[in-house]
Amino acid sequence: MTDKDTTQPLWSGRFTEATDAFVEAFTASAHFDRRLYRQDIRGSMAHARMLAAAGVLNDAERDSILQGLTEIESEIDAGKFHWSPALEDVHMNIEKRLTERIGEAGKKLHTGRSRNDQIATDIRLYLREAIATIAAELMRFQRGLVELAEREAQTIMPGFTHLQVAQPLSFGHHMLAWYEMLVRDQERMEDCQRRVNVMPLGAAALAGTSYPIDRSMTCAELGFDRPSNNSLDAVSDRDFAIEFTAAAAILLTHTSRMAEEMILWTSPMFDFIDLPDRFCTGSSIMPQKKNPDVAELVRGKTARVNGHLMALLTLMKSQPLAYNRDNQEDKEPLFDTVDTVQASLRAFADMVPAMGLKRENMYGAAKKGFATATDLADYLVRKDVPFRDAHAIVGAAVRHGVDIGMDLADMDLATLQGFSDAIGEDVYEVLTLEGSLAARDHLGGTAPQQVRAQVAKARERLDSLA
Repeated sequence: MTDKDTTQPLWSGRFTEATDAFVEAFTASAHFDRRLYRQDIRGSMAHARMLAAAGVLNDAERDSILQGLTEIESEIDAGKFHWSPALEDVHMNIEKRLTERIGEAGKKLHTGRSRNDQIATDIRLYLREAIATIAAELMRFQRGLVELAEREAQTIMPGFTHLQVAQPLSFGHHMLAWYEMLVRDQERMEDCQRRVNVMPLGAAALAGTSYPIDRSMTCAELGFDRPSNNSLDAVSDRDFAIEFTAAAAILLTHTSRMAEEMILWTSPMFDFIDLPDRFCTGSSIMPQKKNPDVAELVRGKTARVNGHLMALLTLMKSQPLAYNRDNQEDKEPLFDTVDTVQASLRAFADMVPAMGLKRENMYGAAKKGFATATDLADYLVRKDVPFRDAHAIVGAAVRHGVDIGMDLADMDLATLQGFSDAIGEDVYEVLTLEGSLAARDHLGGTAPQQVRAQVAKARERLDSLA
């Protein structure tokens, strides 16, 4: 083949001069939408079978097309396929090659369809597969968190509000909070899948086709739930892609929050966990450094997906019906969102369950910041002290503790009784970290036995989905 590609577009019959070389390059999408070649070929095979059943193709033409498409897929898999910018996109490159291989029958494949419904079908097929992969990684990550939560149900760490020590928590309870985030993310993906799995094929350019097509047949062939109801809507909207990207942005916002906590916890200022070396890197100048780069990158990549969501929303906001070339710009943000989410989930599903916990450090941190102050207030309420009075009493005790550098649990009984004569010797049962955890023994609470109960429910749910 010569260096200069002289291939003419399949639509060139209408035009009297060749497309400008810059415009050809500017409008081409084959360099990124070639990713859809498997979906494009699958859709074309289903379309060919349907055309034969409708009498538009004879059996020999159908079989020739199917064989040709199978061979083209093998060519692409082997890296032997020539992608021509002049042919613009994945569809026209494959169709042109099909005609080269099988002759006139290849020119008949596009009967009864348009690139408009073809690309909408390809993207939905692609996204359907991507969501299934993401859902599987979400479940793997969830299982890792559940197993970690079970192991660490009695491990005590400080819980924070405003990044200040608030109340003691079970580390397992904290991991189950992450798990609950991912459950909602999975539910959003599954719900999005219902709207993705609608077939546009048969809508043609915008108004349908005059050929006797059987959309129910192609729908069944391609595994869609149903054909689209309106041809105009089918080819012109990308709300399913926006919805997926919105769900992806929320998912990565969750992993970004997890990443931020892991980054804090690995810092010597916290020193709660150690990440395996295989998920970290060092410094080119500071030999002591062990940087949590995977967590930092997941946190950073969230910005990319948030940007892709805004790009897709902005792309669609001013388009009149039906298809416009603007929609060529939907694929790169969508593809990068899929890649980013899949990679981030894989990294976290591998890394998080492998965290090394520094339990003594977490326990020591939980003893700082008067983490059982609320427990003392609750104790006073049970002694018939009004909650607002109890709050003020404990506040005064905490202020005294700050002044003398002593935690509530370390004060002697006489000192504590100086703040309220309702305080008795049994107060120390609620001022321990273990007592604080055990007291929160209700659905959703941080008591170790509640954590184990939630682990059992989570495992039952995951097993039912497997």
